[in-house]
Amino acid sequence: MGQDNINRRHFLGGVAGLGVAAHAPGAFAQQLKLPTSPVALSIVDVAGNLALTQRAIENYRKAKPNVVSRITFTKAPAPELPGKIKAQQAANRVDIDMVLTGTDALSAGISQNLWVPLLPQQAANLPKLQDIFLEGAWKMQGLAGGQGVVVTYYPSGPLIQYMPDKVKTVPTTAEELMAWTKANKNRLIYARPANSGPGRTWIMGLPYILGDKDPKDPEKGWDKTWAYLKELGENIEYYPAGTGAVMKELGDGSRDMTLTTTGWDINPRALGVVPKESKVGAIKGFHWVTDAHYMCIPKGVSDEKLAVLLDLMNFLLTKEQQAYTFDEGYFYPGPAVKGVTLDMAPEDSQKVIKEFGRPEYAQLIADNPLEVPLDPDKMVIAFRIWDEQVGGAKKK
Repeated sequence: MGQDNINRRHFLGGVAGLGVAAHAPGAFAQQLKLPTSPVALSIVDVAGNLALTQRAIENYRKAKPNVVSRITFTKAPAPELPGKIKAQQAANRVDIDMVLTGTDALSAGISQNLWVPLLPQQAANLPKLQDIFLEGAWKMQGLAGGQGVVVTYYPSGPLIQYMPDKVKTVPTTAEELMAWTKANKNRLIYARPANSGPGRTWIMGLPYILGDKDPKDPEKGWDKTWAYLKELGENIEYYPAGTGAVMKELGDGSRDMTLTTTGWDINPRALGVVPKESKVGAIKGFHWVTDAHYMCIPKGVSDEKLAVLLDLMNFLLTKEQQAYTFDEGYFYPGPAVKGVTLDMAPEDSQKVIKEFGRPEYAQLIADNPLEVPLDPDKMVIAFRIWDEQVGGAKKK
């Protein structure tokens, strides 16, 4: 979801064996000892992830007072973080111990060589990820280049969201969606993809729906997609800078339909921004474009802190702690790990999901293919082409 959080409450067992020599092969074996006195940790969130994980991280501090004295949480915009870490590393004074990030700062950090390599180097100090992760989370782990570990995951979208009192004939195909926008000019809205989770999920999902030449190549493989988006744009008044503004317009009746994700459907309704009675639909032939948040460790962190951070990662990937990530549906479902069910979540999460979740999501997730998002360099190209050819003149 990155930087399109709207003003919202969030819209806005560890492994004991880390003190033992790791059983990794050859050069990767590394003996990491937990510190003899507790350390303070600093965690920076650039993805809105603390909404999902902060309670679990606090649980670790309570469970391990001999290891962690306190944890400081801060939030920052994803584009600013890599420069800040680079400056700290150059000055040999890294004071950020862990970063919670989406694919944006993860990939910026990989390209600038900022992160501690975790896999395969620390494989023996982490759970066997392929064994514990859901299929989609394991695919998202592949984007991390071994330099981050998935902590939360959701299938995302794209889905259509609409007000049933206004939309009498719900589009079920790309052609029907186009026809609906022509007959109902300016009643569909979505935000600029470069700054909107649902916006980028929509443009990345469309090539699968349209059967385009190469869904992974926006420059050479999206001829049908770009033509469709331009034509659709003739029936769209303007593109807001972020998803929050889209949800406000859907909520106040200025628009009747938008393109959404599971989390952006559930959470704004739970917060009262969008009426509870809004509905969602899927377009025939759609593939889920998945999303995840990652735990990364900047280079320059001391070995004793590295031992604690790996222990924390183990703790956050237990089923008990993963159950906290259901949250208020912001990243629905949320858990990256298999076998984590809603009845394991805190009561407040269960209440929100029971009231605002959708029973049809389980079937939609089971019945439709999962695709990873574009590689970061390709995503930048897609954003540039969209800005130049589709929405640049109508941004607001």
